[in-house]
Amino acid sequence: MNKTSLLLAFLALASAAPADAQTKIKVKNKSSKTGTTKGKMTVPTEQVLFPTPAPTPADWSVQYADMVTAERLRTHLAVLASDEYEGRETGMKGQHMAAEYVATQFKTAGLTGPVATGTDPYQQRFNLEQVTWADGASLKVGKNSYQWLVDFYGMGDSPFAEVTAVTPVFVGYGIEQDGYSDYKGVDVKGKDILVALGEPTGPDGKALLSADGSPTKWGTDYRAKAQMASQKGARSVFFVSFNPTSNFAKQAARLAPNISRAATVMANSDRPTRTPAFFISPAVALQVLGTSDANVQKHLAKINTAKQPVASPFKVKPMQLKAARKRVPLGTENALGFIEGSDLKQDIIVISAHHDHLGIQDGVVFNGADDDGSGTSAIITLAEAFAKAKAEGHGPRRSLLFLSVTGEEKGLFGSEYYAKNPIFPLAQTMVDLNVDMIGRTDVEHEGKPDYIYVIGSDKLASQLKVVQEAQNAKYTQLDLDYRFDDPADPNRFYYRSDHYNFAVNKVPVSFFFNGVHADYHQQSDEIEKIEFPKMEKRAKLVFHLAWELANRDERIVVDSNKP
Repeated sequence: MNKTSLLLAFLALASAAPADAQTKIKVKNKSSKTGTTKGKMTVPTEQVLFPTPAPTPADWSVQYADMVTAERLRTHLAVLASDEYEGRETGMKGQHMAAEYVATQFKTAGLTGPVATGTDPYQQRFNLEQVTWADGASLKVGKNSYQWLVDFYGMGDSPFAEVTAVTPVFVGYGIEQDGYSDYKGVDVKGKDILVALGEPTGPDGKALLSADGSPTKWGTDYRAKAQMASQKGARSVFFVSFNPTSNFAKQAARLAPNISRAATVMANSDRPTRTPAFFISPAVALQVLGTSDANVQKHLAKINTAKQPVASPFKVKPMQLKAARKRVPLGTENALGFIEGSDLKQDIIVISAHHDHLGIQDGVVFNGADDDGSGTSAIITLAEAFAKAKAEGHGPRRSLLFLSVTGEEKGLFGSEYYAKNPIFPLAQTMVDLNVDMIGRTDVEHEGKPDYIYVIGSDKLASQLKVVQEAQNAKYTQLDLDYRFDDPADPNRFYYRSDHYNFAVNKVPVSFFFNGVHADYHQQSDEIEKIEFPKMEKRAKLVFHLAWELANRDERIVVDSNKP
């Protein structure tokens, strides 16, 4: 009889047996501390055929993720996005209140305050500077004098507190990417540069540096060029538009209120992290280049035809520039809560969000419920869940640092300060999971299954994306949208939230983001519009990912360097 027939016969015999049938099993003599068993042992037949399965180990990740609820998220957001917090502008009353609230929640949940300096171990205090443009800004080229906010203006900082001779290096469009570089063979370190706004285009007006003719980041956002200038070590960059349809004076007048408003920068030695940017009118630029508009248009046309940079024929003249800044210290703070791990506690997982927003503008409070009240509420709730797990004997193997930063809206200043003054060495920091806007739906996903944009997860560590997708498949089944990982993405979201200050220090990151919507940076970004069931599910994905990263045997390692 083959094995299949034997099994069928055995099962038939078992089914024919009465419900109370018993089976006698011979066992060998066995000694133990409690005595000796001999002879035969009688057990129910069904127990032999269908033994009771061993209990399945509890999935603690699910049990503690269940603490991350829409109700709990709403509780925290109702405080942070209330008018009482005055829009949480960096360095202002509401932002201090937000930092205090987050710190208090961390302390109440049982997290440790890891800050060794200052009076509060849950807050990392530091100074920024509030700066305004001083009166008396001036610009001359030869005998021609030009007016501030009519012919030129600045954005950010300035190295020209006194009248300074500036002879900028003209670097065309100031672009560098595969197959096209305005910086090839040009050393601009410590120098001032002149950059044309826009990008090479064909006769039909379509961009030449993209595969489909759509505008690239170089043509849509001057900050991409400013960042490249910074990477090249330029002291300052002067931007000019040679587009015949542009009206510099009208643009300067429109921007004047913002330019005249106080700005916030990193203080003292931390200041030079961003290259100062100035904008000059075409008339000023033509004087500096010592040429006419017709000659400039011919030069740009040659670039368009060659689809490559063309050596500049212009002989640059010096400018005499003064653009001083007045500076006032501005105190602010990050809020931190720490959960120490067990056998792998030397590895640190950072879970971050920013608690600042835009404050009060023209007497109206910008509450920033989604940006980033949603992310801040999420990391508080995640901290509570992880703290509960540890209190009940299920704490993480790796350590967790919950980091609520200030100054994101002003320029990622809180995360920059932490990266330069880390409480735990960045070499021990395994990953940063950054949560910035997870409470709404963008136009692209209206009427579609729940989703979340995830940005940067495989740019430094390929395994991070693999683990993230596995946790999502197992627990949350969100549509993970990676479109903003495209290095040609004109939105440049990878560079625009606090994870970036970890990424530039080679710490792997995942940035969770619901995309922009009609209320982004508007007074209408209110709690009434938050979609809490979606927010809960997205927060739970971050929880499950953090749980897995904190407890797996292998450390996430840097093994890639994608742009």
